[in-house]
Amino acid sequence: MLAKSPMDRRIADIINPTVVDMGFGLVRVRLMSGRVSTLQIMAERPDGGMEVEDCAQLSRRLSAVLDVEDPISGEYVLEVSSPGIDRPLTRPEDFERWAGWTARLETDELIDGRKRFKGELRGVEDGEILIEIPEGVVGLQFDWLADAKLVMTDELIAESLKARKAQGFDPGEGPKGFDDIETDDETDGPARKDDAGKREDA
Repeated sequence: MLAKSPMDRRIADIINPTVVDMGFGLVRVRLMSGRVSTLQIMAERPDGGMEVEDCAQLSRRLSAVLDVEDPISGEYVLEVSSPGIDRPLTRPEDFERWAGWTARLETDELIDGRKRFKGELRGVEDGEILIEIPEGVVGLQFDWLADAKLVMTDELIAESLKARKAQGFDPGEGPKGFDDIETDDETDGPARKDDAGKREDA
């Protein structure tokens, strides 16, 4: 789920060494079509933090890498952001890390007559993602999942603010590090790639 489509996986393979080299972990890569395609990259530090300047620095480095490798044809906008408070869960270790919190999971195929599961995460056991729903604890193979994310609750928001305070940030500023942030050259607007394969400032 970190990268769904073949193109997403190709881009993830290209950018992951740079992401890791800068001290971040790659959370999700999505190339979304539209009038102008958008390449959305989510990343975070090992402690879960991700500030505006982190996004800006990573965006500049990844923009340079993508210019060289040139995996995307046509014009696109690059967005680099934190995962957010109600973050997507895209790696098996995410389900261990967020055990005890409420999540919403969706599978590709029907599992016992249903595709959607909302409940409390119970970690990972024997390769299965465990989630407690009203009917009991259900085990799902990671490969079965089409989508998974935490559910926004007051408790999750409070925990996020507590973590930020522990990292030395002022909770009064709000959880800006968790917002989706478009950071390609914040003064001149997002960088785009034209049909000729070159990048230009919009």
